[in-house]
Amino acid sequence: MTAPTLDAIARPSGALAMVAMDQRESLRHMFDQAGAGRVADERLVAFKLDVARALSPLASGFLIDREYGVERAAPLLPGSCGLILAADALEQEPGGPVEETGLDEVVVAPESDLHGAVAIKLLVIWRRDARREQRVALARRFIEVAAARGVLSVLEPVVRATPEETAAGTWDAEAAIAEAARELSPLGPSLYKVQVPLGGRAAPAELERACAALGEAITGPWVVLSQGVDREDFAGAVRAACRGGASGFLAGRALWSDVVGRPDVPAALAEVSVPRLERLVELVDAEARPWTAA
Repeated sequence: MTAPTLDAIARPSGALAMVAMDQRESLRHMFDQAGAGRVADERLVAFKLDVARALSPLASGFLIDREYGVERAAPLLPGSCGLILAADALEQEPGGPVEETGLDEVVVAPESDLHGAVAIKLLVIWRRDARREQRVALARRFIEVAAARGVLSVLEPVVRATPEETAAGTWDAEAAIAEAARELSPLGPSLYKVQVPLGGRAAPAELERACAALGEAITGPWVVLSQGVDREDFAGAVRAACRGGASGFLAGRALWSDVVGRPDVPAALAEVSVPRLERLVELVDAEARPWTAA
């Protein structure tokens, strides 16, 4: 099967302005932190559906997971917003970070229902440890599965220190992000999703230089994620990334994290998250490198 092009998740400008709503236990923990306790599954799904209704009309792509709501979210998306289905199985303790990932065999099975998704996404936790080659093989298999299913592949490496690097004080996140990009982006995913250099916290010129250097390490079109970047810093981080060669963003927390746990989620999304996304869409239309030029 022939996969669609990135036009399926891009704006007419060729920029990508996509919303991530595939958090699972991380989202439950966010509710807990907001004072709502460890909410039931239906509360997670309801939140995801509210986000889909509010933000998908502005977004060029919408990422969601199989476990919590894809079959109910898919019909809510307008034709201008491509569905991206998470294909990662997460190893994560309640309240803790994702420690390791694999492929969700339900999603990648040849006969599985992708609910109209035009792309699938895989999170890879990248470390310099004994499992490094296994993760490369995992990423390669993911890209091959996506091609076989006729959908786009969105690869999302997130770098982590090994205990030895932490103990020795040798961990350099920026070097690791670039090293992961040189190792994994040449595998040929349709789109590479990457952490913002310097956590988005630097003077604009310095951040732009760091993003341009990262762009040189990445093969193919790329976008940035918002994890690890303060909400207030994210627009500047996206601008710097686009000037460094990025085609846009695929972001969740920077758009809606402070809406989690509010009593009237639709109203809060309309007041807080919609204007944020509108500003980011304007920014990438003006600043992003069109994916066709990457």
